[in-house]
Amino acid sequence: MLAEILDALWPRPCEICGQPSDRPGRHVCADCLNRLPFVPTDGCCRRCGRDAVGLDGEFLCEDCRVRRPAFDRAVSVLRFDGVARDMVNAFKFRNHLWLRADFADWLEAAARTRFRVGEIDVVMPMPSTLWHRIDRGYNQCAYLGRVLAKRLGLPYDARTLRRVGSPRRQGGLTEEERRENVVGTFACRRRVVAKRTSAKSPTVLVVDDIMTTGSTLSECAATLKGAGARRVWCLTLARSFRA
Repeated sequence: MLAEILDALWPRPCEICGQPSDRPGRHVCADCLNRLPFVPTDGCCRRCGRDAVGLDGEFLCEDCRVRRPAFDRAVSVLRFDGVARDMVNAFKFRNHLWLRADFADWLEAAARTRFRVGEIDVVMPMPSTLWHRIDRGYNQCAYLGRVLAKRLGLPYDARTLRRVGSPRRQGGLTEEERRENVVGTFACRRRVVAKRTSAKSPTVLVVDDIMTTGSTLSECAATLKGAGARRVWCLTLARSFRA
């Protein structure tokens, strides 16, 4: 009730159009929400989430057949394009952390639609490098992962998975260079064990902000499986679809 009163007195501006948001507690108005480039929930690769126009159901794309990623499933919410790109970058680089509630809504909807939530043992955020934590002052994936875990009623673990070494930035690298650049850049502080479900080995849901080639997520998944995870599912806020 208090939030509704505050929204009525001081309406939140829409992050996209700047007009007062008509969605209580959110920073994207209904009109702009309907124009966002959401990734379709049908006609997608069952492993990496790439969609194909004109196809129904799930399939296995050529990239996943040739270079089988270590993760078992990856799902993205938005196409990293246009206003969606601007919003994600503002959240990631310019402290627009008030967008967390909007993003968490969309991540939660994708998780409940595309994953069997009851089989997930733990939610982990993509860890950031020490330099990024110093430069930005926060890990944007931790903000998203913590809220999502709470909404799904799942354990949250931001300690087990960590970054090691000093890889180059992935931006501007070719697909092959991206894969080589992330080799050996993750480590686990302890074994990953199933605490929530009855499975002998856990299913981990990794939350990340942007997926491009999937090389970072694949290396991350390989590290988690080496530490005891049975399955690694990945959920990203946005996906940059390369030709």
